[in-house]
Amino acid sequence: MDDFKGRLTKDGIRIHGSEDFAGMHRAGALAARILDDIAPMVVPGQTTEALDAAIEAMVTEAGATSATIGYRGYKHASCISVNHVVCHGIPGPKVLKEGDILNIDVTVIVEGWFGDTSRMYVAGKMGRKAERLIQVTHDALMKGIEAVRPGNTFGDIGYAIQSFVEAQRMSVVRDFCGHGLGQVFHAPPNVLHYGRPGTGPRLEEGMFFTIEPMVNLGRPETKVLADDWTAVTRDKSLSAQFEHSIGVTATGAEIFTLSPGGRFHPTWTE
Repeated sequence: MDDFKGRLTKDGIRIHGSEDFAGMHRAGALAARILDDIAPMVVPGQTTEALDAAIEAMVTEAGATSATIGYRGYKHASCISVNHVVCHGIPGPKVLKEGDILNIDVTVIVEGWFGDTSRMYVAGKMGRKAERLIQVTHDALMKGIEAVRPGNTFGDIGYAIQSFVEAQRMSVVRDFCGHGLGQVFHAPPNVLHYGRPGTGPRLEEGMFFTIEPMVNLGRPETKVLADDWTAVTRDKSLSAQFEHSIGVTATGAEIFTLSPGGRFHPTWTE
């Protein structure tokens, strides 16, 4: 693999060497640990800006850098998307209510490498519809990761996610996608969460990218609010998202953003 380090495929996707995996593991582990550590703060009565302030303090304390502060003018160390917000929710004075579900998305830079991950949380007791949505979204991500191996295509990943979600009578958001990363925040390829088997670029050992399906209880359409960041479901239905950063190995996928405490799924406290 290292013989090909730094090579770009014909689709512009960078191939990384074995020591690059170590760098991504360090960055991914910090991002995942921060999401573990913020979990006890996600309670009714908490504000999303307080959660973000705590995340920023954790990034600073670790000697890392937030990838999102200053990115295209963004001012926060996280995106926090509540209920029908699909992604890119801006932290603010919003107070969490009993039963609110939220996605917290964090990207850190550690020694030049980007660790990007998000997961779902619940303030208080989780409703039955929300619980099912969260479970389906979590399982969809894992089915996408299971489709990662050299020789498969990005269309195989998208198909694995889409076919599973739609069989549960939910919808996959098509307006946003996963992305390549490494020593940059965003790079080729675009990782679609829908697609046809055998289509798109072919997976090769040494590729790094995120898989981050967004799943809606209702229809898939979204709209971006006037702040130019916050994306919401057009039909106001609940939305959920999980995200891992991964690397393609000789036999499958290596997840860089595994939860150190086993808290990736919001039912970990049960």
